[in-house]
Amino acid sequence: MSIKVASLTKLYDTQKAVNGISFEIKKGEIAGFLGPNGAGKSTTMKMITGYLPATSGVASVCGFDVAVSPMEVRRRVGYLPEANPLYFEMYVREYLEFSAGIHKLGAGKGKRIEEMIGLTGLGKEAHKKIGALSKGYKQRVGLAQAMLHNPEVLILDEPTSGLDPNQIVEIRDLIKNIGADKTVLLSTHIMQEVQAMCSRVIIINNGQIVADDSIQHLQQVNTRQDVLIVTIGQSVDQAAFSAMKNAKRAEHLGDNKWKLVTADPDSMRREVMQWALDKNISISAMQAETETLEDVFRTLTK
Repeated sequence: MSIKVASLTKLYDTQKAVNGISFEIKKGEIAGFLGPNGAGKSTTMKMITGYLPATSGVASVCGFDVAVSPMEVRRRVGYLPEANPLYFEMYVREYLEFSAGIHKLGAGKGKRIEEMIGLTGLGKEAHKKIGALSKGYKQRVGLAQAMLHNPEVLILDEPTSGLDPNQIVEIRDLIKNIGADKTVLLSTHIMQEVQAMCSRVIIINNGQIVADDSIQHLQQVNTRQDVLIVTIGQSVDQAAFSAMKNAKRAEHLGDNKWKLVTADPDSMRREVMQWALDKNISISAMQAETETLEDVFRTLTK
């Protein structure tokens, strides 16, 4: 496993910021780490990267225990913290050269720096001081330094923070591409980002893992049993559904698709089937409504 966390706990005095969490992430996975503010996301990421000692439990990266072999872990991890720490008086290229020196990249550092500048779209800004850049371009500099030493694992805390919509799409595509042969753990509050980039979601609330699954399965097991989505073979008036005794409300979703809110989904199904039979109307599909990832998140963290 590229990232393995077992019974990881962090105490601040008597407060448990992280409470005995466990998970594993394999190479090639892009895992979204979600949770409300103060849930323990950033604290967990800091413990995995070695920036914060755990109170108890174990975090390991590529087989190296963070507490026992911190330097081995840091060689294999690229980390973008939530508060992106940069030297504002340094020029972009100068800062990346400085970072390359820390990682001891050697003779090939120049080529790697130019590659990162190109990948993160910093070409037009590389001659500027970091302090003169917009927030979005500062974020790109942070991403460039995180990936500079070609790490096996990327830990990204709010990687698209401050980016405009076009930049978000570019960085999203970049993360997806590099995630194919790396392990990526990223946190974000933007559900669309998670759905676009991640194959898996880990949700933390009050310092504990409340969900760890694929997005598709999370949505399937969290269906709204009081809502039926019915697709029929022809156009009908809303009154036809509103008149059904088990329908609290009928909403037209476009084309021949209808949303039926009911207190008794089983009876609602039977009533719709009988109505269709009586009216000689075909039913293409009828199923409980699948919740959005945002719905699932709110249910698990409220």
